[in-house]
Amino acid sequence: MMEPTSAILIGAGDRGARAYAPYALAHPNELKITAVAEPNDERRDKVRLAHQLPRENCFSSWEKAFSIGKVADVAIITTLDQQHFEPTMKALESGYHVLLEKPMSPDPIECIEMERTAKKYNRQLTICHVLRYTEFWSTIKRVVAEGKIGKIASIQLNENVEIMHMAHSFVRGNWNNKEKSSPMILQKSCHDMDIISHIIDEKCERISSYGSLMHFKEENAPENAPERCLDGCPAELDCPFHAGRYYLGEGKGWAKKFTEDNSREGIIKALQETPYGKCVYQSDNNVVDHQVVNMEFTGGATATFSMCGFTREQTRIVQIMGTKGEIRGNMEDNRISIYDFLTKQETVVKFDNPISGHGGGDAGIMRSFLHDLKHHENKSNISSAATSLQSHLMAFAAEESRVNQGESIELDRFYNSLTTV
Repeated sequence: MMEPTSAILIGAGDRGARAYAPYALAHPNELKITAVAEPNDERRDKVRLAHQLPRENCFSSWEKAFSIGKVADVAIITTLDQQHFEPTMKALESGYHVLLEKPMSPDPIECIEMERTAKKYNRQLTICHVLRYTEFWSTIKRVVAEGKIGKIASIQLNENVEIMHMAHSFVRGNWNNKEKSSPMILQKSCHDMDIISHIIDEKCERISSYGSLMHFKEENAPENAPERCLDGCPAELDCPFHAGRYYLGEGKGWAKKFTEDNSREGIIKALQETPYGKCVYQSDNNVVDHQVVNMEFTGGATATFSMCGFTREQTRIVQIMGTKGEIRGNMEDNRISIYDFLTKQETVVKFDNPISGHGGGDAGIMRSFLHDLKHHENKSNISSAATSLQSHLMAFAAEESRVNQGESIELDRFYNSLTTV
């Protein structure tokens, strides 16, 4: 019987502690968390207790964790976006294989350097493009690869962010400011650039984009609204974003993302002290609340992507138009429809309810990553850095286009401009 792969968890926030590390508890024969690095004492201690770690294997920083030498087979790195590059580079240099939360980095040059370093040290660097590992998207990929809808002519993909997810994560939350985190198209939608690239399986030649921060800004604040919702906002009953009503009501589950004390008193205290209690019109957010991207690929296929925060549900809706048929799907419904132009037959595939986040992708990527290490060590998997770099560059180019009034960006020229700096 093979020993489980050992891992150090770098960053014990929502993605690290709740999405990836629990795989070790569900599958102890495959993965064992042996150490953790996390500056937040409560989060670090929760991981220590959950995985029964000795205190000497619990560190307040990744620097301290790596200073004592290699303590595991792999490093699972789930720090904030702008804290990905340094621990990833150190982990690769120290002999770790790395599972890295997306995006790789808010800096395209850092993304290129990480990919090169993984290749230099012959280490596995897998990026958490978890959509690739869902039944939903892997089935679509297989149907396309089998030629059932012919050659792809065009893809339309809509990402419905959902209005309160938009307010929580991208207006009040960790990803609300592109200088502190990443542009929205990279942080939220590099998944989408990646899955479009994965399905079409051709090089993206050029890209253009439009979008803006239209609504969540100060001029749209209710009259006399205080900076914090709990400070007596006159629009409490009229504003769908009132923090007290939401986080103490239907959004109570989201409160665990910003407070370890999920009692009513604990949530109120956090709303008085953290950005999650601020008026959505008076935060330091600057990422877009809607954006569209147009893409053209080598073989002539086109794709359009639309991300919008103003939707009732959180889902992705896709239409793939081929020369012999069409695929339509809705991730929230967890089903796809395949239509054949010749026979006029429609095949509907309904998937089982996933047991992990992102439509089963969170568990799927862990399973694939560990299997790859055990059986095909050092070979590129379907979301390796070498593969993921293409879709990251698409996201960077889209943002470059957006801030330049929709200018068309040639991907080769864009890449060359980065590597010749």
